[in-house]
Amino acid sequence: MPLCPLAATLLAAKRRCGLSFADLGARLGVDEVWLASLIHGQATANLAEADSLLEALAIPEAERQELREQLTTYPIKGALDPVIPTDPLLYRFHEILQVYGLPLKDVIQEKFGDGIMSAIDFTLTVAKVEDPKGDRVLVTMNGKFLPYRKW
Repeated sequence: MPLCPLAATLLAAKRRCGLSFADLGARLGVDEVWLASLIHGQATANLAEADSLLEALAIPEAERQELREQLTTYPIKGALDPVIPTDPLLYRFHEILQVYGLPLKDVIQEKFGDGIMSAIDFTLTVAKVEDPKGDRVLVTMNGKFLPYRKW
């Protein structure tokens, strides 16, 4: 899956600077996952956040205006190719939804009623959990429940 030009530029600068998403998130006062979504063109920064990010990444002043505009423009969210991902990590998330998507939907709706989990009023965190049998990935999604209305 090719990167958008914005992501390619910012990720290359991130590597050059030797910074992590956590480093950049702390600098901007935001979560590392949200910061990564910003870099991948799936979130919108305000001007102060955009400037702070571009400064942290040592982006030359001549390139900042165009990147600032891209970072502060509302993106087309979820605008990824509608194909099954080939990257193994992304494929596993696809597989998880294929296997557990309907069961998750049933359990959520059994507990809350007919509705959805918001991806707008939402947080997503990733943590490393050490385990003697092999480290574990803990992904936590926390979204507001939005019931469907009748009218």
